[in-house]
Amino acid sequence: MSKVIHDGTRRPARIELPAGWFGAQYGLRYGAALAFAAVFVAFAVSSPLFVTVANLANVLQQSVVIGILGFGLTVVLIGGGSDPIKGGLDLSIAANMGLCAAVYAVALDRGAPPSVAFALTIASGAAVGALNAFAVIGLRIFPLLATLTTMNICGGFELVLTQNTSVPATAPALSFLLDSGPFGVPHLAYALLIVAAVFIVLIHGTPFGLRLRAAGAHPDAARAAGVRVNAYAAASYILSGVTAALAAFTSAALLSGSSPGAGENLLAVVATALLGVVFSRRLVPTIPGTLLAVLFIGIVTNGFQLDNVSSYWVNGVEGALILFVVATTAVIRRRYTGNHAHD
Repeated sequence: MSKVIHDGTRRPARIELPAGWFGAQYGLRYGAALAFAAVFVAFAVSSPLFVTVANLANVLQQSVVIGILGFGLTVVLIGGGSDPIKGGLDLSIAANMGLCAAVYAVALDRGAPPSVAFALTIASGAAVGALNAFAVIGLRIFPLLATLTTMNICGGFELVLTQNTSVPATAPALSFLLDSGPFGVPHLAYALLIVAAVFIVLIHGTPFGLRLRAAGAHPDAARAAGVRVNAYAAASYILSGVTAALAAFTSAALLSGSSPGAGENLLAVVATALLGVVFSRRLVPTIPGTLLAVLFIGIVTNGFQLDNVSSYWVNGVEGALILFVVATTAVIRRRYTGNHAHD
């Protein structure tokens, strides 16, 4: 970009970023990493049990459900864009997990082979994702309203299947997830890292992920380049539904079946997906950022438990984190875009 100066020469135009932009951006990013380290050190000092293999494995295991759901929500945020009204959002993901867990447990309870129950569960999660995609892309309903409606549908079907009671489930796969693997760490803990690795490769290391990110961040440019923006947005909702089904298996392993109340996980899922933004290089949703966020919240929860702090404080911390991330990123981006509006 260049401009003509009065002496007739052509010099590069200088973009004046608002004062403190780089400081705020890097402060927010590295401040999150410093906060993570400070919290880790504080709990390590306050409790000698915190920095042990068994306890850190427990953090991973207890974070697996929220983490996998967080990956699904992050995919939707990436594919739909950051617009708070028209951008990507899936409020049904936690309720979808509850429905998938109910499908799995009821199928096993009624004598279905584990492989059939597994297939039904994946199909249920993907079907809910497809319903969200149809409502948002086909019917052009705002994601907030569409997925809120789907959330209620999932909750209703779960009650029909389970009659609002816990349904036990036993299967070799569930037992395997609870068993200890290498270093005495349960397979559930490894499951979180494996699913994270798969989504990191898919979203950040394949042409599909590149097009998905382009469709969400720059839809007009993506369309001009021949990317089917609506198809990729729809795919993000279906992937979100699949992650709900995967999280249902881990939930069924932890709870030994299906249990009402899955929708209560929504706040934690939203917190991890939004908090993951500050762990990213460009303040955008990423899978690695979400992984760090879920580990951060898991460490806070675990540390509170070891220090005998009431678990009710966890919801307050999650709400405060959501407010902090939304407010600070909105202010920084508004200053940045406001500056470029005058270029």
